[in-house]
Amino acid sequence: MNPRDDTTDARPVLLTGDRPTGRLHLGHYVGTLKNRVAMQQEFRTYLIIADLHMLTTRNSRDDVLASEQHIVDMVLDSIAAGIDPAQATFYLQSAIPEVCEINTYFQNLVTVPRLERMPSLKDMARDANKEEMPYGLLGYPVLQAADILCVRGNVVPVGKDNLAHVEVTREIARRFNHLYGDFFPVPEALVGEVPTLVGLDGGAKMSKSLDNAIFLSDDEATVRKKVRSMYTDPARTRPDIPGRLEGNPVFSYHDAFNPDRAEVDDLKARYVTGRVGDVEVKDKLAVAVNALLEPMRARRRAFAEQPGLVEQVIIDGTATVRAVVQDTVGGMRRAMGLAQVADGLARRARFRHDTKQALEAR
Repeated sequence: MNPRDDTTDARPVLLTGDRPTGRLHLGHYVGTLKNRVAMQQEFRTYLIIADLHMLTTRNSRDDVLASEQHIVDMVLDSIAAGIDPAQATFYLQSAIPEVCEINTYFQNLVTVPRLERMPSLKDMARDANKEEMPYGLLGYPVLQAADILCVRGNVVPVGKDNLAHVEVTREIARRFNHLYGDFFPVPEALVGEVPTLVGLDGGAKMSKSLDNAIFLSDDEATVRKKVRSMYTDPARTRPDIPGRLEGNPVFSYHDAFNPDRAEVDDLKARYVTGRVGDVEVKDKLAVAVNALLEPMRARRRAFAEQPGLVEQVIIDGTATVRAVVQDTVGGMRRAMGLAQVADGLARRARFRHDTKQALEAR
């Protein structure tokens, strides 16, 4: 694989991605990954490895060094789920310094009170055990806007918790266009069919850090074990006691991952009338989840068995995207007048130099 020239590709642009903090799980799949797979041919698709965003909550040297393996695992998981590296472009955020330049410009187009109203940032700070909000975390949506708009993204598949972040991007794009002319598209967010997948414990959304996830790379036995441990109706102590479907993650997962609708409807009907045990319900769920994951496991093994291939995909993709971003930055500088100022100073300097030489030659 080699870097591509994407500057002439006329397809609309899709931008999305993840922080390299660990392996991808079923929540990622239903939240955005499934949409990425479905849309990768229709759109010029860029998948960001958001290691600068990782620093907002994980910024020790050990965290940074650990991200190397996380990055490889994350890309492998994405390819396993159906992303075609020949169609979509993976790239490393920190290897494109122009993104930080765009972030600097955008910081002046949004206010602190606007960012302080973002509930997701407070949740991220709490989950990371931060007593106070770091400056970088407060500016997370601004850097996210730089990520989206540096490639002039049109569509952003996101989880429900990131929907408000895309709205900040839309506001920044409109503000830039108002000040400097019609330059950026105003991107649209696309939320997955299952906006938020509850974790195995039934108490919070599926999360790597909360240890309540089924990972796309989990083997068959691990999936069965995790499904058997899932939270269910606590009032149902015997199979002949009618159970509740509402708030029961086992049936939420059946709805999301079991394509056999007749089987799901039958399990629900028997569950609410006390005619089926939790073991049968969970075992059939494990079968459905493993059926979804088995082709992913095969694709993951095929790529993992080719040393250096995933790393090359990332390196080539980063070179491709950097060329696109450099084109965007050049256009921004011209639209804002920064390029004209720099050119004007250069002309003045050349004039002074030429005039001095002319005088000295007399």
